[in-house]
Amino acid sequence: MIIGRIFLPFAAGYFLSYLYRTINAVLSPYLTAELRLDANDLGLLTSVYFLTFAAFQLPLGVLLDRFGPRRVEAVLLLFAAAGAGVFAGADDAAGLIIGRGLIGLGVSACLMAAFKAFVLWFPAERLPAANGWVLAAGGLGALVATAPVEFALRLMDWRGLFAGLAGLSVMIAVVLLLVVPERGGGSVVGDWREPWRGVLDIFRSRIFWWMAPSSVVSQASFLAIQGLWAGPWLRDVAGLPKTVAADYLFWTAAAMVGGFVGLGQLAYRLTRRGIPPIAVAAGGMALFMLIQLALLCGFGSQVGWALFGFFGTSGVLNYAILSQAFPPALAGRVNTALNLLVFVLAFAAQWGMGVLINQQPAAGGGYAESGYQLAFGLALVLQLLSWLWLLAGRPRRRD
Repeated sequence: MIIGRIFLPFAAGYFLSYLYRTINAVLSPYLTAELRLDANDLGLLTSVYFLTFAAFQLPLGVLLDRFGPRRVEAVLLLFAAAGAGVFAGADDAAGLIIGRGLIGLGVSACLMAAFKAFVLWFPAERLPAANGWVLAAGGLGALVATAPVEFALRLMDWRGLFAGLAGLSVMIAVVLLLVVPERGGGSVVGDWREPWRGVLDIFRSRIFWWMAPSSVVSQASFLAIQGLWAGPWLRDVAGLPKTVAADYLFWTAAAMVGGFVGLGQLAYRLTRRGIPPIAVAAGGMALFMLIQLALLCGFGSQVGWALFGFFGTSGVLNYAILSQAFPPALAGRVNTALNLLVFVLAFAAQWGMGVLINQQPAAGGGYAESGYQLAFGLALVLQLLSWLWLLAGRPRRRD
């Protein structure tokens, strides 16, 4: 019963969230051709998803604790449906931006609501596995956003595709309301100020600011590239046709699914041998940086992009690590606090990359390799600096 009535509805929501997040990597040539968008426009309209997603993270943590994950996610998914409808009917960049912003708001609860529901319904020893599998469901959404979307665009235009996604959003919202049973964990009584005091405690914590920067910069860089700029890179720098580029993105997303599950299992097994999870996260982020350096140096094979997808998930380990550094009552707010920073920076990174790439158009259309190298290289430097901060050591005094 728990799998069918709890796990699957929330997994479907996160699948949809990741599909929305990454679909523009394949959709970008169609949008630019029909609406004459440049790299700056494309970066802004895609990254606004991250901005509205991030803006709602702190209120989301409070709402999940007061009203429960079932109702909060179902209501928000209606905003995603509205956003997909606006996107489908847009005739210019402004309409696309409004639609994309509503989508980001609407799916902002999909992962955090799942984490909250699993705490309520699953025994503690099964939480790491449940969290890993719901992250894998999101990875399946990223898979569908690659070659399957490219195939679907041969049967319908992108407007029809987004109209279908609007209907799917409503369907999942209805399933959450009708199928998921109610359970404790949400309350409408009490002092509204108390939850916000917990949020302030998190942002004052030395532990939080020791661990968060590396995870935030690594994840934001991964989301910005995998969710949009990998597609144009494969077109403009690697010179691949759209169908082949979609295949590359498919295997990148497939490797990401493996990373979500595999790195979590690796951290669990190594912990039993006395190796802390933070060492696994730091090692994974180091390999992720080396892979990006190889891509920048021209080693852009399909295997290289698959490794990019696998090790790009390393920073996600810090959600579980940070949650254990705080009292259980703060776990939801710790996750949303970290999510806030990740998605604010992902917005800045995805748009900022577009601004840099837009400065160097190529003579035959598209954009020059040097623009991509500058954008991706800057992200790599920031990752290195935050990783060195992590290595500098744990705060001497725990909060």
